[in-house]
Amino acid sequence: MEPILLTPLQVYRLYGIHQNTLLKWERHGLIRPLRTPGGRRRYRREDVEGLLGLEEARRLAPQVVLYARVSTRKQEAYLQNQIARLEAWAKGQGLRYEVVAEVASGVNEKRRGLLKVLNRVKRGEVEAVVVEYEDRLARFGLEYLRLYLEAFGARLVVLNGEERPEDLQRELAEDLVAIVSSFAARVYGRRGSVSRMRAGRKRREGES
Repeated sequence: MEPILLTPLQVYRLYGIHQNTLLKWERHGLIRPLRTPGGRRRYRREDVEGLLGLEEARRLAPQVVLYARVSTRKQEAYLQNQIARLEAWAKGQGLRYEVVAEVASGVNEKRRGLLKVLNRVKRGEVEAVVVEYEDRLARFGLEYLRLYLEAFGARLVVLNGEERPEDLQRELAEDLVAIVSSFAARVYGRRGSVSRMRAGRKRREGES
């Protein structure tokens, strides 16, 4: 199996190790980079992780992350049922797993649970992300997320394809409300800012 080679920038993004530290390790003989035909340094991931003591952590890390999501607190029972079905599948496969569940809209770009999963994937700690339905992971942009996972050696596993029409309609309605609410807040916030600017300008003109 070919070693995974990282640029200094990738090492920094993945592990927070600055290029100066890598050069210091190199001077002390702790790490030996490979060179591209153009003379640029490339570091073996296992070498970096060995120095950071991550090999054991990687060996014990969950093989898969089970991701479950609902849009509102009213769907708490549905969320628990999702988790139960995902866990039953993982146990049937004999896999080590971690459950990440959250209550958030499928169009929310700042979901803490999803960000946690993506960071775990980026660190190479996850072999697969498992969801019951595609829409549980994301309402839009699913293929971008799939490509992201694959770029870091993980795969997306969808157990049941598409949701039931009645569940899908309810989720779409709730996501639409979330989109409209967010848009309205931005528009009225911008209008309020413009109004305050105009009022301030008129006040200054009146004082002059």
